[in-house]
Amino acid sequence: MTKKPTWRELLAREKPLVLPGAHDALSARLIEQAGFAAYVIGGYPLVGARYGLPDLGIVGLGEMAAGVRDIMSGSSLPVLIDGDHGYGDVKNVTRTIQVYEEMGASAIFIEDQVAPKRCGHMAGKDVIPTEMMEQKLRAAAAARRSPDTFLIARTDARAVHGLDEALRRAERYVKAGADGIFVEAPLTIEELARIGREVEVPQFCNMLTGGRTPILTNKELYEMGFEMVVHGITLVMKVAKTMRDALAELKADKLSFQDDSVTFEEFKKIMNFGQWAEIEDKFGR
Repeated sequence: MTKKPTWRELLAREKPLVLPGAHDALSARLIEQAGFAAYVIGGYPLVGARYGLPDLGIVGLGEMAAGVRDIMSGSSLPVLIDGDHGYGDVKNVTRTIQVYEEMGASAIFIEDQVAPKRCGHMAGKDVIPTEMMEQKLRAAAAARRSPDTFLIARTDARAVHGLDEALRRAERYVKAGADGIFVEAPLTIEELARIGREVEVPQFCNMLTGGRTPILTNKELYEMGFEMVVHGITLVMKVAKTMRDALAELKADKLSFQDDSVTFEEFKKIMNFGQWAEIEDKFGR
């Protein structure tokens, strides 16, 4: 087996490191087949696709880890996993890091939201005291079994206390052990530019379809200072619309079989049907 590059090696090689979000094993496989270097598993698409629930802190670590494990089975790429708020105090944060690292995560991020947390682009968020998040980050850093596991701190303070506070927290989180920073939901291009300029460690920006942050190109964000560009919900949102439209056609008895879907043979190829058929041919059924 080929050794996966570390997250730092990816950052040195990919400029920027573009991270599509996978919500199931099929999407993870397609991301790899499309030629991306890595991907992300976020809470919003996982909870929505697997459990049919909104991202409001309803699902715990055990359920999330089960979903993450299934998604990772579809791809051999390095993966960034959303660790939410660590699911509790420093003990829970420690276990979250250990669980995901053991599963093969190359990078993990945790956030400073108050429980129960919610999607970073939803109203009604609040954040824990800076000191409490620093404790969580120190615990997370100490929990790593490999120094290559890349730890990212996310702050949701922009929506609660303003950008100045978010940047102040970012600086403190780096000192507490974070290797990278994610300032969630800036509102303007000017705010994006300031974040990219003032945060010195690697950081990522989340291009959320229908979210509060202006949508820019990967190249534009990299030039602003964002080494990682996340498209966390793009695939699941497109898939949801495609399924809804197809079901409406089916209900109206007007289902088309044009070029808006893969063929049966193409899907077999995506699923590596040929490799499994070779095993049957070689060893019998």
